Amino acid sequence: MTGTGKTALVTGGSRGIGAAIARRLGAEGYAVGVVYAGSAAAAQEVVAAIVAAGGRAQALQADLADPAAVPALFAAAEAAFGGLDLVVTSAGVMELAPLAASDDAMIARQIAVNLTGTILCLREAARRLRDGGRIVTLSSTVVATHFESYGVYTATKAAVEALTPILARELRGRAITVNSVAPGPTGTDLFLAGKPPELIEKLAQANPLGRLGAPEDIADVVAFLAGPQGGWINGQVIRANGGMA
Repeated sequence: MTGTGKTALVTGGSRGIGAAIARRLGAEGYAVGVVYAGSAAAAQEVVAAIVAAGGRAQALQADLADPAAVPALFAAAEAAFGGLDLVVTSAGVMELAPLAASDDAMIARQIAVNLTGTILCLREAARRLRDGGRIVTLSSTVVATHFESYGVYTATKAAVEALTPILARELRGRAITVNSVAPGPTGTDLFLAGKPPELIEKLAQANPLGRLGAPEDIADVVAFLAGPQGGWINGQVIRANGGMA
């Protein structure tokens, strides 16, 4: 593998979509910071896979809801790799309940990780990313589908979508693009947890391609936005969902 000389930081990089993104970027020649909150072993597995394929990676721990932890994370990534060219905010939690049944702790957890954590990462990325870099946020197709019981989660992702074009405009003059990828139903542990098989099949058939997305499908879109072919796409939300919405 030939390295690009570029570096990427992927939050939520130890599992699911984030892990697929980290592996794909490693295959594209990026040195990858695989960010995890508590699953150190899973993060090391992703790092090992990237290194075994001839790439370069390092696991980095951070609580993204902690305002002090996020600058320290970015400083550690810069120390490890010499700078940053791409930031992907993939970390997220999803807890489902009707609004009337949503307790304070459930609301606070999702806002802390999905929204506050993303804002803190975007702030650091705006301050530290090298000119010509890329930022990709992760939203969700539920912003467009309005599923019941997804209210709090959807609200956090809708906010991420709103932040994305605003930051793209604020970074005018630095040749940095900022885009959001909004996956549809994707076969990850986060998505599959607690869902009966008949619901999973119903969601799989909700798009014209007739299947759940795979984490690699989403990683393909992120890799495109990160690459030279994606350089003219800026401030956009791409719904990677097989045509579901």
